[in-house]
Amino acid sequence: VQLQASGGGLVQAGGSLRLSCKVSGGTFSAYAIGWFRQAPGKEREFVSVIRLNVGSTSYADSVKGRFTISRDNARNTVYLQMNFLQPEDTAVYYCAVAPGSYTLLGLTTAGVYVYWGQGTQVTVSS
Repeated sequence: VQLQASGGGLVQAGGSLRLSCKVSGGTFSAYAIGWFRQAPGKEREFVSVIRLNVGSTSYADSVKGRFTISRDNARNTVYLQMNFLQPEDTAVYYCAVAPGSYTLLGLTTAGVYVYWGQGTQVTVSS
């Protein structure tokens, strides 16, 4: 399984970006796809996840109401629409694959993810 994350960039506070995570290999609908981020000097943190078999989603409190995760099964792609971006959202964003059998709570833990993409930089200026 390979993941290709894209869509990062530089945006002003209050702006929007849409990240994409293209998954190749394996059975797309059997997975959960999570987004994590890591800012300089900080630990990697959970952002959002979608269980592709049922479409259920979860968000970190810090992004709830601003970020939306979605999927396109025909393109084997998961998106993260990020609105009202703030400087504290600046980080490298990673998408990752986990077995879809985990609960949404379990999927907030980086350790359950098996494959990771290369990351895409998001920078929000004030």
